[in-house]
Amino acid sequence: MSGSDDRRLSRWKPWLLLAPTLLALTIFLLIPLAKMLGYSLFDPGLTSKHFARIVQEPVWLQVLWITLRTSLLVTLVTLLLGYPVAWVLCKLPARLAGMAIVIIIIPHFTSVLVRTYAWMVLLGSNGLVNQVLCSLGLIDTPLKLMYTPLGVLIGMTYILLPYMVLALYSVMRGIDPQLLRVAYSLGASRLRSFGRIFLPLSLPGVAAGSLLVFILSIGFFVTPALMGSPRDSMIAMVIENQLEVYFNWGFASALSALLLLCTLLLFWVYVRVVGLERLFEAKG
Repeated sequence: MSGSDDRRLSRWKPWLLLAPTLLALTIFLLIPLAKMLGYSLFDPGLTSKHFARIVQEPVWLQVLWITLRTSLLVTLVTLLLGYPVAWVLCKLPARLAGMAIVIIIIPHFTSVLVRTYAWMVLLGSNGLVNQVLCSLGLIDTPLKLMYTPLGVLIGMTYILLPYMVLALYSVMRGIDPQLLRVAYSLGASRLRSFGRIFLPLSLPGVAAGSLLVFILSIGFFVTPALMGSPRDSMIAMVIENQLEVYFNWGFASALSALLLLCTLLLFWVYVRVVGLERLFEAKG
């Protein structure tokens, strides 16, 4: 084989290695995405009526706002709960930390549907939560926890919390504990050392976990559908309803395109504000 053939082969080798992945992305992502956009823009000719309906009827923008608000709340709650859990895990010996992570991951081998039904039983009028509160004398009548935004928040937080914990733990585990010991030896308090050293170094995990949980929350379906009320419908529920009840593929595709656009826009804003490099700092 000549030198020119070797150079030509070396130039094409990366693309040959990427070919299976690119083919899979084309078949399972790009083609369905193009088909979805086609449904939203052609009915059967080129039209903008599906997107115009979203703007003309305020209820659809209200559904989008509920989806974004719920996703933001879930992200904030999982961060507040997940950060101390990840911090405790990184303080444990490696063996105990590994066992704790296994315990955190094990529930994910159970269907989301089953875990959601379990929370429905716990939060029901005669569920364990209300029974405990009544037995302690904290309430006189059962609280309405099901079919409320609070119930949806609890269910989604429980399911998505491990993603936040694992993202945070992967970064915190790489922080050198000697840095904190040096700060203590120089007279810094534990709180000051945490705020000036540990917290800034853990921000890549905060960035990655928040982005992951927020994007997963936007498209969540099972838990909001079972634990929420029709007044607090999220956009994934509306898309499913348009397909299953009204067989309106065009409008459902327009809503899907709107959801995709909002996700990409929020990701762009996130990258501009936080910086994409923070998502990869832990691997540097």
